[in-house]
Amino acid sequence: MRNLLWNLCANKHQASAIRKLKRMEYHLPSPEARFAVPFTYQGDGHFRSIRPRQTPSEIHALYAAIRELRPATVLEIGTAKGGTLYLWAQAATPDALIVSVDLPGGQFGGGYLPCRVPLYQAFTQEGQTLKLLREDSHTPETLAKTKDALADRPVDFLFIDGDHLYPGVKQDFLQYGPLVRPGGKIGFHDIMPAPHDPDIQVDRLWKQLTQQFDTTAFVEHDRTNRQIGIGLLTVPESGFPADLQLD
Repeated sequence: MRNLLWNLCANKHQASAIRKLKRMEYHLPSPEARFAVPFTYQGDGHFRSIRPRQTPSEIHALYAAIRELRPATVLEIGTAKGGTLYLWAQAATPDALIVSVDLPGGQFGGGYLPCRVPLYQAFTQEGQTLKLLREDSHTPETLAKTKDALADRPVDFLFIDGDHLYPGVKQDFLQYGPLVRPGGKIGFHDIMPAPHDPDIQVDRLWKQLTQQFDTTAFVEHDRTNRQIGIGLLTVPESGFPADLQLD
């Protein structure tokens, strides 16, 4: 009986969440205006929030850059509540393919419930395709599934926001970076040092990348006056370096 009631409640909240999302989009028809959607959306139950974990001014700067890029193929590592996934769907072309890889129970905010899948599918515009992989990005099997999902399409924009430990974020970069086309973009969250949380080690990788690639950093203060940072890397026109050296 408890499971039945839970399912009925989840289905009700799911349907309501999608209606609220579409109502907001109706009143905010432009891609620029829709930046506000994941920050202001409010649902119920397991659909209470799709808010991004990023500092708004930083993710707004990245969103503007990706809107200018107009990616036709997007790959996201780390999806959590889905806020950035929503933004990439708005920034991408109307026929874009978007692939999300998210680890159930991940240490850094991953693990959305399966009942949220229809809501995430509703993020897409008509003509777009979203493929959701609830997998560990580090395994060879997940890399193979990701390549299958991409169907040999080169990635225009890769956003890495999964494992924040240095070995993990480095592995995501080295494993999925080669899928990005020459001139494509790779984004990273949490590029600033994080003395408040020793498990956030993206800054170590980012420092190395700034010495070897064309990079841009978006760094502002959050509500607690911390600087978290978002980085954007451009893959060289010669392609992702096969001989890349990292510590």
